Parts: sequence; C-alpha cells; structure tokens
Amino acid sequence: MVNYYGYEEVSLTVIKRLNKKKVFGLLLIILFILLMILLYVFSIHKKMLKVKEENQYANIEDSNSNISNDGEISNQETITKEEVIDIVNSAKLPKLTQVGRENMNNIYATNEKIAYITFDDGPSQNITPQILNILDQYKIKATFFLLGRNVARYPSLVKQEYETGHYIANHGYSHEYNTIYTSAQTVLDEYLKTEQLIRTVIGQESYCSHLFRFPGGSGGKKYKDVKTEAKQLLSDNDILYIDWNSLTNDSVGKPTQESIMSNLVSTVGTKNSVVILMHDAATKQLTADMLPQVLNYLIEQGYTFKTFYDIIM
Repeated sequence: MVNYYGYEEVSLTVIKRLNKKKVFGLLLIILFILLMILLYVFSIHKKMLKVKEENQYANIEDSNSNISNDGEISNQETITKEEVIDIVNSAKLPKLTQVGRENMNNIYATNEKIAYITFDDGPSQNITPQILNILDQYKIKATFFLLGRNVARYPSLVKQEYETGHYIANHGYSHEYNTIYTSAQTVLDEYLKTEQLIRTVIGQESYCSHLFRFPGGSGGKKYKDVKTEAKQLLSDNDILYIDWNSLTNDSVGKPTQESIMSNLVSTVGTKNSVVILMHDAATKQLTADMLPQVLNYLIEQGYTFKTFYDIIM
C-alpha cells in the first residue's frame, strides 16, 4: 500500500521529468531562433556586400575614366551615351580596310589548318590570369571578347592581355539580352561604350578592334530582327562580327572534362579553319583546367594558331 508520501514522491518525479522536457524543448526553440537570426544576419551581410560592390562599380562603369599609377580606373565626370559616341566619332581611329573585310568573309575558306582560340565574358579576377599563364607557356595568342562592365572592374587584366599580344575584341557592355537587344542602336551603343573603355584602359586612344561578338551569337529567333538590323548598322560603322564553328560547351549545363574534350573533338571535326568558343568568366575554372588538353589536341591535329590581328589589321 502506497502512502501519501509515496504519491508525493511519484508526483515530484513526474514533475521533474516534465520540467526537463520543457526545458529541453525551450532550449531547442531558443537554438532554432538563434540559428534563424544568424542566417538572417548572414544574408543581410551578403546583400550589403553585393550592394557595396555594385555601388563601387556603378560610378566606374558609367564614367569617362583614366588609369592611375596602380593600374586601377579612377573616376572623372560622367558622360552621356551621346557624348561617348561623339568621342568615338571624333577620334582618329583606323578605318577597316577592304582586305580586312574580305579576309573575315573568307575566314573558313582555307586549305591551311588554323585555330582561332576565343574567350568570351571576361576578364575575371581568378580565371583570366590562369588562362593567360597557360597561353604564355604555350606561346599561343588568343582573342578575348570582353564585356564592358568587366573591363571597368579589371582594367589591369585588360592591359595585360593587350600588352602580351592577345587580340582585344568586343562583346558588348551588359550581356543582358533585354538591354542590348532593345534595338539595333542599343547594340551599337554597347559596342561603342565598351570600345571607349578598352581604349582608356590600354592607353591607346586610336585602338579599334573592328570586331564584335553578339552575346548568345548572331542567330536566334527571339531577337532575330534586331540582330539582322544590328549587323548592317555595325557594318556601316566599320564593325565586323564573328560567331564560332567549334566549341567546348563550357557554359552549357554542368560540363565535365570528358564533355569538354568530346565537344571539342566533334565540332572541330575535319575543318581546316576553326574559331573555337570558350569562356573566361569567374565560374569557368574547368575551362582553365582543361585548356592545356585543348591546346595539345589542336597541336596534335596540326593546327597553327592565329588571332584576328592576322586578318583584320
């Protein structure tokens, strides 16, 4: 028979157990809340860093700039789109020759095995230097289709590309289809803005690449009409465009070492003249890693390497 005190002991034990569960549950809730707060603070911090970075580059990208002693862009007064165009039109820029036009028109009509290595979307802080080092080791020159916004961010890399003999070409400013393909004029405007940035960065006010690569290529259904008009407008302004006839698909899906080489081999095929599309954007570590294999394959197939200096200038 259990006496009153026995019941009391049992009750106290139950209460203690319940209190432990409550305390444990409360602790879990507190830990969960703390975790949510930390995640929120972290996300806010990331957003603030992103905004800070965007603000840092906003004035650079939309201004007439020059190079300071440390190789970075320093800001001057901002200039309008019309003023950029006036600067370009008033500069003593080399005209595109008829020979240059004909060479570009016949770029694939050759019996010689020639490879034009091209990189889009750069420069980028980590990938571009790796690619430049590899090209230097192989003593091969490439063509870089630069984005204006990245020219403003990494001027010293653009200058390095130019001074080491690589061809500096133009990929527009934004790479935002809804922006650049608003009209044929906006395509030209992005080209002109980027070209002026390139001149400033490399310190050559007479430099003119005469060469544009449409973001996404010159074809495509959605912006077909705009691109068709833009091709003529670019041509009227001594600007040629070039796509590619070989690629590694390093910007499609989730490429692997195997897919990079498979795409290269299949698209090079038995062509004599190949313009090979690759990318040196910030996410293209695999491209840098695979570049030696790409170059070795082309060398083994008997290709010599050229840039567009050899046919346009």
